[in-house]
Amino acid sequence: MKRKATQIRIITLEMIGHLGVGHIGGSLSIAEVLAVLYYKVMRIDPKNPKWDERDRFVLSKGHAGPALYSVLADLGYFPYDWIYTLNKPNTNLPSHCDRLKTPGVDMTAGSLGQGLSAAVGMALGAKIRKMDIRVFALIGDGESQEGQIWEAAMFASHNKLNNLIAFTDYNKMQIDGYIHEVNNLEPLADKWRAFNWHVVEVDGHNVEQIYNAIREGMAQQEKPTMIILHTIKGKGAFFAEGKVASHNMPIKEEELRIAVETLKKEMEQFKGADTK
Repeated sequence: MKRKATQIRIITLEMIGHLGVGHIGGSLSIAEVLAVLYYKVMRIDPKNPKWDERDRFVLSKGHAGPALYSVLADLGYFPYDWIYTLNKPNTNLPSHCDRLKTPGVDMTAGSLGQGLSAAVGMALGAKIRKMDIRVFALIGDGESQEGQIWEAAMFASHNKLNNLIAFTDYNKMQIDGYIHEVNNLEPLADKWRAFNWHVVEVDGHNVEQIYNAIREGMAQQEKPTMIILHTIKGKGAFFAEGKVASHNMPIKEEELRIAVETLKKEMEQFKGADTK
């Protein structure tokens, strides 16, 4: 999983680097959770993206699409060379995820705050149809300032959607600055508990903690689960890591080269690891 997370970062950087600008920060901060979900947890079939019995994933913070595209390309949902068309005219990989354009994308993203509602609807629909599937949703911390997030939270717990596991990418930054300065979310974990969710807080760059938290969520009988991922925005790219400006920034060729070389060296320590 560590190797796959690093690979996701490399592909993401190369993708955005080819374009020259993009949402680096929020894409790189979610590499570990995507690695755990897509290579370890979720029931999926890349050869059959519309398989009705698949687990669903909603990337509510849709501007982090490049990270998801990296996973989908690696798994073979679409030709790998599509990554070099990111956000270009007539692309199938727009800046924000679009389920009508990209195989493997379960929900279109755009207006922040809407994705969790869509995930709640999917989870409720699965319950009504008595389908043994799980729905996973990833929301942003800045996005969590939206009222619709909390309407969805209330509805999910009321309907006891234990087949729903959501994540908050808590990198503490948003486009306009630091979360605590723009509109503080704390106490975030207590808020979700007050909405009657099962809550787990983890290091969002520790694949073991993420996996164990997901397993804990899957064991819930009557509550949806919120896993708060404490992450670093721009993780893995020296020029972007921990910087507010990394929300959407240009990449210089030399920065890209150094960052990718550094990550490739990091991958060497995982050589021979089981990557499924």
